[in-house]
Order: sequence, then structure tokens, then C-alpha cells
Amino acid sequence: MDAIDRKILAELQQDGRISVTDLAQKVGLSLSPCHRRLRALEAGGVITGYAPKIDAAAVGLQFSAIVFVSLRDTSGESVQAFEEAVLGVQAVIRAERLFGDPDFMLHVVTRDLGAFQLLYDRELSRLPGVLRLSSTLVMKSIIADRPLPL
Repeated sequence: MDAIDRKILAELQQDGRISVTDLAQKVGLSLSPCHRRLRALEAGGVITGYAPKIDAAAVGLQFSAIVFVSLRDTSGESVQAFEEAVLGVQAVIRAERLFGDPDFMLHVVTRDLGAFQLLYDRELSRLPGVLRLSSTLVMKSIIADRPLPL
């Protein structure tokens, strides 16, 4: 990956719907080489997809929380079972495995506090291997979906 590839990626992070013609102009390439580089970045797994950014509140998801999860056992099987199960919880929009305790951090969005409580009681607490859940409510999002520093 060279400086031009990084420019392509930076532009796409700003506007994923930019035409290849406009992208080529912004990064200083002609159309064909830009298109080849773009396809190579996609084929190489650097670009993993294109998706719109959606305002959660605009679609009725006005409540956000971070849930910390500690597992009873951190053996490979327990971790894998938890990771596979959490994939099925649609309200979890980001899940990260952590070093130390807690073991996982989940970013959750729901309609409201009541919906979060139901999710917490009926789904999150019943995920395989859960020893302890601890949550904190998000007051305000300061940085969301920031482009990678290329």
C-alpha cells in the first residue's frame, strides 16, 4: 500500500458514494489506474464494504449504553461460545474483546431505558459463560465513526 492507496481510502472514508471519476481526480490519477487500485483494495480485503451512516436517533434508537462483560471461564471454548452468541444480539452494534477484566465491551443501542432493561435481563445476562455484567449509560456521543487516521 502506497500513498495513493491511502489517499483513495481517505477519500472513500469521507464519501463512500464518490464516483470513480471524481475519486481519480481527487487522488491525481486517471480513471483506469484508479479503478484498478480500488478493485485491488477491495479484493485484498482492505475495503470491506460500503454502507450508509445512519443517525440512530432518527430511526428511534435513542438510548445507548456500554456493557462490560466478565466471563466465568476464559477458556477458548467459553470465549468462542460467547462470541458466537453475541453475534445474534442485534442491539449490540460493536463488541470488543479486552485484555484483563472485564473480558468484553459491548456497545448497545435501544429505543429507550425500558427496552435496554429487557435486553439486559432477557438476552445479555443469558449469553453463555456470563459471570457479571456492568453497564454505563452514554450521556453524549462526542466522536462517532471517525475516519481512520491514514
